[in-house]
Amino acid sequence: MSTKVNQSQTRVYKIYLPHEKKWVEVTETQYYAYYRDIWATRKRAHAHRQYMCPKDKHWMCDGEEFSMLDKLADPSDSIEDVVTDQIMLDMLLQRLAEIMPEARHIGDLRMAGMSGAEIADKIGIPRTTFLSRLKKAKELLQREYPDLF
Repeated sequence: MSTKVNQSQTRVYKIYLPHEKKWVEVTETQYYAYYRDIWATRKRAHAHRQYMCPKDKHWMCDGEEFSMLDKLADPSDSIEDVVTDQIMLDMLLQRLAEIMPEARHIGDLRMAGMSGAEIADKIGIPRTTFLSRLKKAKELLQREYPDLF
């Protein structure tokens, strides 16, 4: 009997339930039905460099970034920490708006799922110019706010 036949006969299909933190055995049909959309979502996100799940925990990814418990706010954070973080974020966004006035619009387009090339076409500049402007803005913000990057 060939190795391939042996492996296909003994394969056990499991689904990871992140909220319960356990694996559940399922049929092959259930396995592919469950993961097909998740894999498609992950593939689209990776194509746009929008990584939703850590590479070493990809099996925990269900395609919904906010269902991952490590992404939720820490309930032990104090009000002072939250307010300080919000102030820093506001300062960072204000500075970004000064450096690159179209940044808010670009962010909205990116959140709508558009690629860099599509965004460049939408705002009317070449893709390479768009990418170099993003790189320069990021480098400047990294120099001005080293603790945040």
